[in-house]
Amino acid sequence: MTSAVVTEDGLTDALNDLVDRVHGAEFAVVLSPDGLPLGGSRRVGAKLAEQISGVVAGLIALGLAATRTCDAGRLRQVVVQMSRAFLFIATIPNGTILTVRIAGDDVEVGDMAYEVALFVGQAEQHLPITLGPASSVTIGDTGAHQRRH
Repeated sequence: MTSAVVTEDGLTDALNDLVDRVHGAEFAVVLSPDGLPLGGSRRVGAKLAEQISGVVAGLIALGLAATRTCDAGRLRQVVVQMSRAFLFIATIPNGTILTVRIAGDDVEVGDMAYEVALFVGQAEQHLPITLGPASSVTIGDTGAHQRRH
């Protein structure tokens, strides 16, 4: 089995840059495919990372259920709109999960959506992760290929 390798400084810098680029962005966290915090931007302590991990696990489970029910392919993103904030949760092709919180009355949600998509597209630069045998089942696996055979 190959273990995960993360360059923490590079990941922290990338997450800080992401948060700095969008007005109102408060924090960003990257989680492993099994929900363990791999890194966070400034202002992300161990307690917040644990809380986000639990919330994201539940939201990802709901998103996966929706993809199976709708036979709609891979889960790419979950966005939670609250009265004073948005939570963006995006799956990264290598199985990791990006979570970003943006808050404020004058935030540009479109700007954050763009930056999240950009980060996901360039994630391998910051997340050189090699997964072991469990990598054959990714977050976006709906099991549709099994139902058709």
